[in-house]
Amino acid sequence: MATAVDDHAKGRIISDAPLSRPVPVALRYDPGFTPATVRLGFPGGVEWSFPRALLETGLKTPTRRGDIGVWPCGRVQTVVELHREDGVVTVVQFDTTALSRFLRHTYAANASVTRR
Repeated sequence: MATAVDDHAKGRIISDAPLSRPVPVALRYDPGFTPATVRLGFPGGVEWSFPRALLETGLKTPTRRGDIGVWPCGRVQTVVELHREDGVVTVVQFDTTALSRFLRHTYAANASVTRR
């Protein structure tokens, strides 16, 4: 049986307001269901899924696929930009270490499936 990954990180919603606001984000990966996809879960049941490779590439260099963009912000932050169909854009800043740790966990989950 595949091992799913369910990590958690604190993101910061970046907006035009003077202060950004923190938001808990569930970082999810299920190698048995979607081996090339990661999911970000936000409060209120909002979830975005996209290729794991997009997240991995975005930690090092700006990248975009469809409605999702990921890019490094300085040396220790990563930004994820999410575009909804209704035109609303959400920009979330993460500590890069949290996203890197999550990616390591996803590859470890894949390795456990491959060894079986």
